[in-house]
Amino acid sequence: MKIENARALVTGGASGLGEGVVRLLSAHGASVTIIDLESSKGAQLAQELGPRVTFASCDVTDSAQVERAIALATESMGTINANINCAGISPAQRMVGRDGTLFSLDLFRKTIEINLIGAFDVMRQAAGQMAKNPPGESGERGIIINVSSIAAIEGQKGQAAYTASKGAILAMTLCLARDLSDVGVRAMTICPGIMDTPMLAGIDEKRKASLVDLNVFPKRLGTPADFAKLVQSILENEMLNGDVIRLDAAVRL
Repeated sequence: MKIENARALVTGGASGLGEGVVRLLSAHGASVTIIDLESSKGAQLAQELGPRVTFASCDVTDSAQVERAIALATESMGTINANINCAGISPAQRMVGRDGTLFSLDLFRKTIEINLIGAFDVMRQAAGQMAKNPPGESGERGIIINVSSIAAIEGQKGQAAYTASKGAILAMTLCLARDLSDVGVRAMTICPGIMDTPMLAGIDEKRKASLVDLNVFPKRLGTPADFAKLVQSILENEMLNGDVIRLDAAVRL
């Protein structure tokens, strides 16, 4: 897929990794619909980036809202041929805390609802629209790129809910590629490492420095721009399908 031909739906597109993708795609001439919460800066970002970028407020755990957002994206862009799913939360809690407090079941459910079920609802509805697209020269009609995490592979203390949700996203990758092969839609997953996003906003500089030190090379945090460049490579190389790519400076948790 040529990046300028992308008609992309980006969840979590108002900040962090999603915002990086939105900025890169729009800079290369693609049309983009940002899906994010009403309280996000999605509307301001769309206004900043120009008429090819639109904002659809949406809580991905509400299927009716997802349906409306897909319809708005299809109307504004003409179709959808790329879906990049960056929306997610990363709550931290141990299974049994030092004071004996148990991991909140409500928090576990919320994490799964947003990171896994919400993402699946967006991708299934986006794929339904992609299946209606005319095929390209190779038969391609679209692509889905999901965001997992290196935590899904190695686990991380206090991240049972996050790891469960992201592990499921990773595990679905090949299944999605096989399911969607008949309609010419690819599926890929990216596992970011330690990225400089709002998820690190509450961490002090000393703690950030210790996280940077975990990276083998380069010794810096990953950025939304790093992530967006990988998304571009996946979009443009149609032989990338059904696989998982780590973007992590060789860190191992």
